[in-house]
Amino acid sequence: MSSHLSRREFAKAGAASAVAVSMPSTAVVSKRPDKIRVGFVGVGNRGSQLMQAFATQEDCEFVGVADVYQPYRERAKQNYGANLVAVEDYRKLLDRKDIDAIVIATPDHWHAIQAITAMSAGKDVYVEKPLSVTIHEGRQMVEAAKRYNRISQVGLHRRSMKLYRNLSEFMKTDQLGKITVSRAYRLNNMFPDGIGRMPYENPPADLNWDLWLGPRPKQAYQQNIAPYKFRWWQRFSSQMGNWGVHYFDTIRWMLGETSPSSVVAIGGSFAIDDDRTIPDTAEAVFELRGGSLLTFGQYEATSNPALAYGEIEFRGTQGTVYSSSTGYKVLAEKPGQFQAKGARGKASEFMLNEPNGVATANHARNFLDSVKSRKQTHCPMEEGHRSTTFAHLANISLATKSRLEWDSSNERFIDNEPANELLHYEYRKGFQLPT
Repeated sequence: MSSHLSRREFAKAGAASAVAVSMPSTAVVSKRPDKIRVGFVGVGNRGSQLMQAFATQEDCEFVGVADVYQPYRERAKQNYGANLVAVEDYRKLLDRKDIDAIVIATPDHWHAIQAITAMSAGKDVYVEKPLSVTIHEGRQMVEAAKRYNRISQVGLHRRSMKLYRNLSEFMKTDQLGKITVSRAYRLNNMFPDGIGRMPYENPPADLNWDLWLGPRPKQAYQQNIAPYKFRWWQRFSSQMGNWGVHYFDTIRWMLGETSPSSVVAIGGSFAIDDDRTIPDTAEAVFELRGGSLLTFGQYEATSNPALAYGEIEFRGTQGTVYSSSTGYKVLAEKPGQFQAKGARGKASEFMLNEPNGVATANHARNFLDSVKSRKQTHCPMEEGHRSTTFAHLANISLATKSRLEWDSSNERFIDNEPANELLHYEYRKGFQLPT
C-alpha cells in the first residue's frame, strides 16, 4: 500500500502522543454477510454526526475509529461500544481486512491523502465536504476513484434530500423561464470577537498536534485552531469551502452546470478582531457557462436575512424560486419596463421538512446502497470536485485580487500565472499524495 509517511517516520512523529490501540481483526465484526463494515477517520464535530447517521442503518457495522485527539476516540467507544477499535493512526484501520468502507471527516487539508490511501487499500470512501484543500488534490482524488474502481460519496448531503431532488425535476420544466441570477449567503454575526485571539502554547497532551498538521507546515499550537476552529484559517479550510460549497453544488446541480467561465471575489476583515486568516466579509460572483451569474456572500459580521425566504434564490424571466430545508416557494414574475402587461408564470410551493440529520442519514443510506450495488452514488468524487472547485476559485481570486478566467478542461487559469501557482502547494517533508 502506498503511504504518505513511512511507518518509521510516523513512529518518531507520534512517540510523545497517545499510544494507538489495536484490536484483533474479528473484534466487532458481524458474521452476517449483508453487513457493510465501516471505519471512521475523524470523529469530532461532523464525524460524530456521521456516526449517528450511519448508526441508523441496519446493514452498517462499526469496526473502528481513528482520530488524533484522544477524547474523541474515547467518546466514540462510550457511544458505540467498548470493543470498537480506536486508534490514533488512521492507517491502522486501512490495514484491516475486516473493513469495507472508510468515512472521512477530518480537517480539509487531510482529505486527499487519507481518501486516496484508503482507495488504494481497497476501501470505498465517504469523504466530507469540502472535498479537498486544492484543485490539484481534488482532481487526483477523482482519478484515484477511477483507478482503484472504488465507490465514493462526497458529503454534500443536499444531493440526497427528497426536497432538492424534487426541485431538480421542477427546474427542468422551464416554468421559471431563463435563469439569469442565483444567490446564496452564509450569515453569521461573529462581531466583535469572532474566534478570539489566542497565544501560542503547548498542545494538549492528548492531541497529536504534529499529526493534526500533517502536510501543512509546522506551526505553534493555538486553542482557536484545533480541534474545531480551523475553518477560519486559510491553511486548513475556509468558509467559501465549508459553507459555500453546499450552495455551489446545489445551484450548479439545479442549473445543470459543471463549471464557471470566470470568477471575481472581493472582501476583507472589516469588523471582527480575531486571529482568523480568512475574511469576515466576502462576496464571489461567478459567470456560468450557460449564461447566468452565481453569487455567494460570506457575511460573518451580520446575520439578518439576505433573501426573501430560505437559503437559495433562483431568479428567472418567468418566476423566482426560494428554497430551504423545509420547502421551496415560487413567485411569479411581473412584466417590466416597455413589456406587455400580465402575470408571467405562476406562484406555487412545495413543502417537505427534512432536518439536517435526516438528510445526512439519507446520504449515508445512498452510499451503503451503492457499496452493495456498485452503482454511482448521488455525489461521487467528480461531482464533489466540480463543486469544491468553485470555492477554491473564489479563494484564489481573493488572494490574487483579480478577476480570473477559468479553463475547466485543463483546470488552469487563462493568462494568470500567479493564480495558477495557487492550484496546489508543497507538502511538508515526509508527506505526499499516494500514487
